[in-house]
Amino acid sequence: MSYKAIGFKIRLVLTDSLYGESQCNFVQVLAQLELPYILAIRSNHAMWLPQDQEVTTEPWQQFTRTFSNGETEVRYRSEIIYGRRRPQRFWILTTDPETRPANSTVYVMSNAPAIELDQIGDAYGDRTWIEYGLKQSKDALGGADFRVTRYEQIERWWEVVMSAFTMVCLFAKQFNTHCPITHQVLARHPWWDKQMGWKNLLNNLRLIIQPLICRNYLQPWATVFQQPKLLQAFEPLIDAMDQFFCPVIHDRRLHQLLFSSA
Repeated sequence: MSYKAIGFKIRLVLTDSLYGESQCNFVQVLAQLELPYILAIRSNHAMWLPQDQEVTTEPWQQFTRTFSNGETEVRYRSEIIYGRRRPQRFWILTTDPETRPANSTVYVMSNAPAIELDQIGDAYGDRTWIEYGLKQSKDALGGADFRVTRYEQIERWWEVVMSAFTMVCLFAKQFNTHCPITHQVLARHPWWDKQMGWKNLLNNLRLIIQPLICRNYLQPWATVFQQPKLLQAFEPLIDAMDQFFCPVIHDRRLHQLLFSSA
């Protein structure tokens, strides 16, 4: 199913150089989808050219960079031409053409004909806020806890994260006013997190199911050394944790399944 079929309207694709240098897959897919883009590239970006062609740069030109708060700043741009101009064009954008500071100089390529030349700096500048928003989202949902690159790994990780997020949502009300034991008893645990973010509640859910998990971990050893009383000692604690019941789940058997499958 295409992005258009599910209702996405993509005005412009903005990325860092990791994607900009991925000519063999990412950039080719953008071309196949006919999506306009401004992609960062490395300063040593290379391209195969015929022997009679060479890389040239155009003279520096001033342009005005307008920020989201309305403030402006003079910036400079220079076009890099690999042999000849082509639909995909290349630029250096910087605050100082003499020193080209690393933290305010970027090399980009673009195939976006709808973007006016004077707007290319502002358009690419939106990537900062996109990155900021995605960083906050990834941190909030746990996507930044592990770094994987293969699609199958990413897909599996997000399945785990969203499953945990769903579980927290099902039990969120229990951490408010629906379960007195939460505030009167469970919150006395030295590792209990009294904040109300989803990761904080996930920490508390882990503490609640911890007695059952520890019992199941020790069960094989109890059979080896014939220690039935060891497992029996966990039962009162597990029963106490079972008072944390979620009214969202109306079927008690389902509730028991969630907590007994550990």
